[in-house]
Amino acid sequence: MSNKSLIALIVGVVLAIVAWNSFYIVAQTERAVLLQFGRIVEPDVQPGLHVKIPYVNQVRKFDGRLLTLDSSSSRFLTLEKKALMVDAFAKWRVLDAEAYYTATSGIKQIADERLARRLEASLRDQFGKRTLHESVSGERDALMADVTASLNRAAQSELGIEVVDVRVKAIDLPKEVNRSVFDRMSSEREREAREHRAKGKELAEGIRADADRQRRVLLAEAYRQAEELRGEGDAQAAAIYAQAYGQDQEFYSFYRSLRAYRESFADKRDVLVLDPKSDFFRYLEKSKQ
Repeated sequence: MSNKSLIALIVGVVLAIVAWNSFYIVAQTERAVLLQFGRIVEPDVQPGLHVKIPYVNQVRKFDGRLLTLDSSSSRFLTLEKKALMVDAFAKWRVLDAEAYYTATSGIKQIADERLARRLEASLRDQFGKRTLHESVSGERDALMADVTASLNRAAQSELGIEVVDVRVKAIDLPKEVNRSVFDRMSSEREREAREHRAKGKELAEGIRADADRQRRVLLAEAYRQAEELRGEGDAQAAAIYAQAYGQDQEFYSFYRSLRAYRESFADKRDVLVLDPKSDFFRYLEKSKQ
């Protein structure tokens, strides 16, 4: 290969490299700034194909999509000076590419650190204005809206980013407070259990006393009815006996004597010591005659 051909090849390669470095593409999901010797000459490069001066201009690209800042759990005090452990996250995106690059050099980690500090300060301020009930349930939506608004104002002015939303994932009591709260809840449940047991015993005693009273009333009523029936039966039996006795007194007396003999001599082991001339043997004496 001749020297001219070698020089032409080298020139061609250099021109190709220069041409290659003269073009750059910004995607739809990106934001970019164009620098010239480290100074911003185009603060907001639009998506598409662009031309730059090789080795003079530099392009810094940033992710223009919605990004997430997941902050660590932090301790905050409410209006009543009660401690809470709050875990929150924020959704943000680059709004002003020039301000974002100036504040963070285009490094997301730096933006997250600064935004996290701002988020913590906003949360501390909003929790300090509210009671425990308002922070947990009463005004939780309003709290997140206020945090989002205040954080967005600070982030736009200082970092060139827009905070779209802030959400509180969890609100817990500190570990040293959880035990005392659990003990208090356990004591309250035990007290309620004792109250329910006492009420149950009181109701049981009342039911038992009422049942005993009803039992005594029923037994007394049954005994009265039984005595009345027994009295009526005895009266009817006496009337029947009297009627039978009135029809034939001698036969009735004889029948009564036979029953007395049968019942007296039913058991052979019985021994009776009687006067043979007593009325008990009156009919036996008559049978001998």
